[in-house]
Amino acid sequence: MIYPYIAGLIALIGIILSIIRFREGRTSPRMLLFWIIIWIMVILISFFPQETTIFANIFGIGRGLDFIIILGLIGCYYLIFKIYTMIERLESDISQLVREIAIKNEKIESLIEKIEISSSKKE
Repeated sequence: MIYPYIAGLIALIGIILSIIRFREGRTSPRMLLFWIIIWIMVILISFFPQETTIFANIFGIGRGLDFIIILGLIGCYYLIFKIYTMIERLESDISQLVREIAIKNEKIESLIEKIEISSSKKE
């Protein structure tokens, strides 16, 4: 079967890209570890698919593929939650910045008005 080799190659590329992103400073050490674990699991599952049935039986799930699908769904829900909380935080940060900029702009405009008034009185 060629499937394990293709999946293994894709996983190796994923590991390499994860490391590159980490070295460029675009990902945290925690996310690097997370993605390396995911890609190693892809490699192991592609070369030893029968082992997933053992883990599935431990958790009371009938087939290994069902176990993998459930793990994938849980992982997707986790990532969606993480992205959602990140978006919430970014929205809060943006709102705070907009408030601060508006206050500073108002102060600048009032200073400009005072300067214009004082310069017009001198004339």
